[in-house]
Amino acid sequence: MRLDVDEAVRAWRTPSGPVTVAIVVHRDRVAAEAWGAGAAWALDQLPALLGLDDLAADAYVPPHAGLARLTGRTRGLRIGRTGCVLDALVPAVLEQRVTRAESQGGMRGLVRVHGEPAPGPHGLRVLPDAATLRDLPTWAYHVLGIEERRALTLRRVADRADRLEETASRPLDDAYRRLTSIDGVGAWTAAEVGARAFGDADVVSVGDVHLPSTVSWALAGEPRATDERMLELLEPFRGQRGRMVRWIEAAGIRAPRFGPRMSPRWIARI
Repeated sequence: MRLDVDEAVRAWRTPSGPVTVAIVVHRDRVAAEAWGAGAAWALDQLPALLGLDDLAADAYVPPHAGLARLTGRTRGLRIGRTGCVLDALVPAVLEQRVTRAESQGGMRGLVRVHGEPAPGPHGLRVLPDAATLRDLPTWAYHVLGIEERRALTLRRVADRADRLEETASRPLDDAYRRLTSIDGVGAWTAAEVGARAFGDADVVSVGDVHLPSTVSWALAGEPRATDERMLELLEPFRGQRGRMVRWIEAAGIRAPRFGPRMSPRWIARI
C-alpha cells in the first residue's frame, strides 16, 4: 500500500486475481481506478472496503462520556472489510509473538523475493499466491527472518486457502471456528483476520501484549491490565467492542510503559 494526503494505492490478491486500486478522496465523493484481473471484483467490493456500508459508524453513541467526546474527534472512522482471508491471515501470522520490525521485515521479504509485480503503473507488489506459500521449504522462510513455527503455520493456511476464503461469506461464529481449527491460528490471529477481512465491529484481539493496558488506561485510568480486565471494561460496549478499540487507537491513547521492551531477534543471521 502507498498512502498520500488524499490518495491511497493498494495491491492485493482477490478471488479473481491480482489487482491494484488507486483511491482518491474528494470533498464529497471517492473516485477509484483499478488494474488487473481482479479489477471488476475490487471495484464492486470497494464500498465494503471503505466501510461505506458501516451504518453504525454514524449512529452508534458509546455509553461512556469520555469515549463520546473521543468519537467526536474521530468522526468518520469506519470499519471496512476486504473479503480476502489469506490476504489478512498472512500478515496476522507474521505478527505472532514478534516485534513490529520483525513482522514487517518478514512481510517485505515475502513480497520482494516470492511475490510478483502488481498490475498497473504504481510499481507495487503482491503477496505470493497460496501454492507458493504452501510449497516454500522452511529454510526459505528462515532466510527472511521467519522461524519454523510461523513458517509451518503459513504453509498450513496456504494449503487450506480455498476453504478459508469461504469464511468471508459465512456466519462469524462458523468463520472463527474454521480459522482456529488450524494448528497455529489461535484467538488472537483469528481476531486480526476478523477485523480486516470480515469487518467485525465486535472482535477483540485477546492475547495482545499492549492492548489490555491501552484499553484500561483509556477507560479506567489503569496503567496495567490483563485480558480479563480488558474484556470486563469493554463489556458495556458488547456488539461494538472492536469499534471502541479502533477509536481508542485512532486517538493515539497509549498506556504508560515501564521496564524493558522486547528487542528484535534477526534469526536470518543465524
